Amino acid sequence: MLNMQVTDIGSREDGKIWHRKLASTKYGVLATVIRNASGRQTKTVRFLQVAFDTTGESFLAGDHHGNIYVFDISRNRFKLVQKTGQACTALAFNLRRTTEYLVALADYSIKCFDKDTRQLVSWMRGHEGAVSSLSIHSSGSYAISTSSDTAQLWNLDTFQRKRKLNVRQSVGIQKVFFLPHSNTILSCFSDDSIFAWESDTLFCKYQLPVPQDGPRIHYRTYAVTQDGKTFAAAGRSNLVHLWCLDSRQLLRVIQMPPKVKTVRYLDFLADSFDGGSNQTLGVLSQDGVMRFINIQSCKQLFEIGSHEDAITSASICPKGHHIVAVMDSGALKIYDVRSLTPEISKPPQPLLKQVTKGNINVGLCSKMKVHTGAGQRPVKTSGRRIQSKVLHPAVSALDDKENDLPNGLNKKRLQALLRSFGEYPAKYRMFIWRSLLHLPENHAAFSSLTDKGLHSAYMCLQERYPIKSQKLQRGLQRVLSALAHWAAVFGETDYLPLLAFPFVKLFQNNPLICFEVVATVIVNWCQHWFEYFPNPPLNVLSLAENVLAHHDKELLQHFVACGVTSQLYVWPLLETLFSEVLMREEWLKLFDNVFSNHPSFLLMAVVAYVICCRAPLLLCTDKKDFEYFFHHRNSLDIGAMLKETYRLMDSTPQDVHPSSALSDFEPLTQGQYPIFNKYPTFIVEYQSQERERIRQQEVEYLRERQEVQQLHAEAVRQQAEFEAWYKQQELLLQGEEQRRRILQEEESKLAQQRARLAAMKRELKVKELNLIDSARRRFLKHQQDQRRIQLKRLDDEIQRKMALRDQETAAAVQDIEVRQMELDAQRQLFEQQLAKEQERVSQEVRAEVDTRRRRAELDDCTFQNLIQTDEDISQKSKKVLEESLAEVGQMEVDADWQAEVIKRLEKVEERHEKQRERLVNLSKQTCAKEDEIVQLMLEVEGKQIVRRKRDSDLPAHPEAFCTSPRVRPPTFP
Repeated sequence: MLNMQVTDIGSREDGKIWHRKLASTKYGVLATVIRNASGRQTKTVRFLQVAFDTTGESFLAGDHHGNIYVFDISRNRFKLVQKTGQACTALAFNLRRTTEYLVALADYSIKCFDKDTRQLVSWMRGHEGAVSSLSIHSSGSYAISTSSDTAQLWNLDTFQRKRKLNVRQSVGIQKVFFLPHSNTILSCFSDDSIFAWESDTLFCKYQLPVPQDGPRIHYRTYAVTQDGKTFAAAGRSNLVHLWCLDSRQLLRVIQMPPKVKTVRYLDFLADSFDGGSNQTLGVLSQDGVMRFINIQSCKQLFEIGSHEDAITSASICPKGHHIVAVMDSGALKIYDVRSLTPEISKPPQPLLKQVTKGNINVGLCSKMKVHTGAGQRPVKTSGRRIQSKVLHPAVSALDDKENDLPNGLNKKRLQALLRSFGEYPAKYRMFIWRSLLHLPENHAAFSSLTDKGLHSAYMCLQERYPIKSQKLQRGLQRVLSALAHWAAVFGETDYLPLLAFPFVKLFQNNPLICFEVVATVIVNWCQHWFEYFPNPPLNVLSLAENVLAHHDKELLQHFVACGVTSQLYVWPLLETLFSEVLMREEWLKLFDNVFSNHPSFLLMAVVAYVICCRAPLLLCTDKKDFEYFFHHRNSLDIGAMLKETYRLMDSTPQDVHPSSALSDFEPLTQGQYPIFNKYPTFIVEYQSQERERIRQQEVEYLRERQEVQQLHAEAVRQQAEFEAWYKQQELLLQGEEQRRRILQEEESKLAQQRARLAAMKRELKVKELNLIDSARRRFLKHQQDQRRIQLKRLDDEIQRKMALRDQETAAAVQDIEVRQMELDAQRQLFEQQLAKEQERVSQEVRAEVDTRRRRAELDDCTFQNLIQTDEDISQKSKKVLEESLAEVGQMEVDADWQAEVIKRLEKVEERHEKQRERLVNLSKQTCAKEDEIVQLMLEVEGKQIVRRKRDSDLPAHPEAFCTSPRVRPPTFP
């Protein structure tokens, strides 16, 4: 889709709706708003409900996570205002306190929040099913919540349930809601029955007849025009029923195209020129397409949505400028209605048309099919037959051109229409006024005035002119401040709020038009009012008095006789512009004529009002009665007054006619507002200076009074502190006395407790001493037993050591003797072997010598060999001798070792003897120390027995009094 911006608000709490506003869009979509939740997987959070406020520039939107957003289309901002934690089933904005709104939640409860502070205002319970709709009364003080089983009426001032509507289970409730600008409640049920109730008494006013012809339609959705006169209902078919609530008759049955099988939602599209009798109806069908049709011509003007991008629900702003649709994908689409079709922005067709012949069959109820095409704006006609005649004005082309007004209107034709009907149609009145007054709509100039803020003269306007509606109060304050910034005299004019208030109330939603209407009235219809400022305009009053003198001298003579001047019977009507003496419809009818005629018409209307009321005025003689009469409403026929005004306009002579003193109508200029200086500037400046001086004095007085109040408050606070201190001192003294008594009682109780505790201590001490004595005796016996066992163990160890030593000594001696014997035997054996070897060697030597001698005659070689052999034998014998000698030396060494062993054994015997002596000495010392310990223990025991005898009257242990000599404990050997 081209030219469409998609805004993902994500987890942001505020931001812009679109980043670049498009001049025009192909499909009328300003922006598409989606919300993707952040996480591992991107998931779209679906929007469920939307609701506009009264201005049509802001709307609420709730998603299925329970987040509530406020979208401001005029400021291009969105803001998260609440996190409810659960899905919402319905929303409502237009409460009496404009910052509060209602949310129906999935737990069947209804909560009221403040969008600025984000605080919970109230929590309403009572439904046992999901709340499907919320309807707010036009005053904002009551609300109706509807579920399938019940409807409940709530007071939004106290948030208490006022009434409850219960039905049979077989018949469910479809919707219960207030009619716009009315105290009537419509209740629609699942059996297609529709009842109207009075909201105050809940009295049933009427019931719409259920259509008997054709199949049952099964109503599921309903819509009412802003004027509360036309009612639309549809459901499970492609038929839409239109009802007239005034006549309570079925006006028309509209058949939608064959594609429409079921109607899901209905809502009327408002128009700036229809005066609340909306002619365009939006029909959302099951295919997700919302078609907008003209209920008079039954032509389809445009449509939004498609099969691919279906709409599930929608909301149309009260001004008809925007449509917010909740798509099947969960997104929000904001549509600009003026971009969808140019037919919506066109002004209405001319009111005056020539009557032509033709056969027109008008029935009470007709069935029409919807066909597509560019529809024209219909002209709403009344059911009555109006007799009219063709007018042939003899005016020139130049005069006719001068009477031409903006937007294709003609002043002469409008005046002729006004003479015929007496007023303009309600739905076109504002449009005609803007054309008659030639309003320039200088946005820049008006912004420059409002940017200066509130004028100092109107800072405390609510104190002088209290208004119940805060919105009207702010609007009046804003317009008056702009007028005071435009001309200084308007900041000093006391009656200006009375003059401007009816226009502020009429144009409360458009401050620019309101300001320019008031400024145009001041410039043209208030001519010469400020020449005698701050006094009433005596010149203007004299003009009216001259007209009254010309037409009704008797009434003027009565005024003179009663001392009533023109300031009493003319000026109250002028300074309030008849707003105090006329009803709203009468006042609007009067100013239809005032704006369509010369500025002198207003003065003529004043004289006509006085003349029409001459009968009750002639009966008044008291001046206070006249004052009351011209400041309160009276029984007056406004039509007769207007006829009298036109008679005066036509029959008054030129020298008396106010038009000779008043100039013709002059509209405000384009671009900048004209300079207004038709007043005595020095008086205004003097009054402004005086007012500023008085304001400064008042500020100084307020400051001084505040200081005095602060000093007084400080003195009161100090006095209160002193009194509180004295009272605290008295309380402290009383507390101190009470605590002293308590302390004395506690001390006496403590003394008694101490006495009882001392007795208990004595008993415990005796028991403790007995236990200590028995424990001491057991310990001494145990110690003696341990000593005895230890000494016995030492004796056994000594005996064992001595026996072991004797055994080791005997064994060593035996080993030494055996070794000695072995050494002796070896020595003897070695000696025998040595003798035998020597003998054998000698024999061999001798035998060898003999042999050698016998072989003397052998050759030299043999002789040498013999010699060599002899040497070898000698060496062998030497070797044998050496070995024998070595064995002998070893034996000697063994003998020396045995002697050394014997010496060492003797030394060991000496050491053992010394150890025995040392043990004997140690045993003697141990016995001596044991005697000392026993002596000390006996001395300590004697002292304790003496102390015990001194401290207590109880008898001591019998052994403590033993006078026999202490028996010395036996000693261990």
